Amino acid sequence: MSENYDVVQYLAGISAGSELAKSRVIRQQATEHTQGSYQALFSRGSDDFPLALRTLIAAQVAAWHQLTALQQHYASLSPAAQPSAALTAALSFARRLTFEPVACGPDDIQHLQQAGWQTDTIVTLAQLIAFVSFQSRLISGFRLLADHQAPSAGEPNPPVCAGRWHTHPQTQQQQPAPVAFTQKTLGWEPWLAPKPLTEFTPQQQEILTGFGHQNSAYFRLLGRDLPVLEQRTLTDKGIFYTPGGLPRAERELAAAVTSKVNGCIYCASVHARKASQLSKKRDEVALLLQVQPGDPLSAGQSERWQAEIEAVAALSLTPPQLTATHLRTLSDLSLPVLEITDLIQSAAFFAWANRLMLTLGEPFILPQNAETAAR
Repeated sequence: MSENYDVVQYLAGISAGSELAKSRVIRQQATEHTQGSYQALFSRGSDDFPLALRTLIAAQVAAWHQLTALQQHYASLSPAAQPSAALTAALSFARRLTFEPVACGPDDIQHLQQAGWQTDTIVTLAQLIAFVSFQSRLISGFRLLADHQAPSAGEPNPPVCAGRWHTHPQTQQQQPAPVAFTQKTLGWEPWLAPKPLTEFTPQQQEILTGFGHQNSAYFRLLGRDLPVLEQRTLTDKGIFYTPGGLPRAERELAAAVTSKVNGCIYCASVHARKASQLSKKRDEVALLLQVQPGDPLSAGQSERWQAEIEAVAALSLTPPQLTATHLRTLSDLSLPVLEITDLIQSAAFFAWANRLMLTLGEPFILPQNAETAAR
């Protein structure tokens, strides 16, 4: 398939010259590297993770998101993989990661290993599932936005509630684990061995160092598939660190909201802290983090934040539940298409990020002196 073929644009039905198309041009880095991530995962396979296996898993993840066009797209890329213990284990892992990533634990990694999956391919598998979760939400959100020419508001959408999170007090390595959402700095321990920096080539070390990833266990673990990590990091930067459009604080808010839906304490700690610092609304962010499982996420927030939280949370469900009514509410609050594009991309990206953090390791509480140093 041509590298110029933009899967998201085609499957979301984004017309050339539309406001959404113009917004994606303004966000060219995110657009380009979303497609680059797709190419890194699906332009070719490997002996231990062939393309037929990759596309079959991707098609199933798309089906779980109820995106028939995306499912058919992946099914068309290569012949179907043959049944095997490795495929059965991968699909079981993919289902859990798609619907309830917070339920993943070290045992899930062990089951993959027992079915013949190696560390490098487990990382690629997790990236693939998480990427299709991101891609599915982009297509779902952009398809609505592409059709959004001031649609009439329908019935009010029911509020989305906070998901459950881990409450066990110790990590696998017996470190103290957080049992509630926090804005404090946390550590993260992997369930698979990160790749030692010395095992990367000088060119690969340069890439890691350029992103500031060289001392991070998380990123050196993802570095086991460096082409995917590189494209993913550039996608992240294109979504969160670009000027204009949605205020950066509200992009960080979207990351925190998605993390509340998925139960990812680590991601929420990082991005709630950034939302607080940038918005100067620490109490409002704290209120969001305090929402208990089963309670509405947007309660007590300002009208604008309430609308953003409800849209983000709806997009974060599996399958996504974002509606035209959500978009109409955002438009009525004077969010232009570029800002809504930023909101959708920010929420969708954390469908990807949460699924890696919750699948490959877990957070721990830093000693007080280490937390001070981390800041």
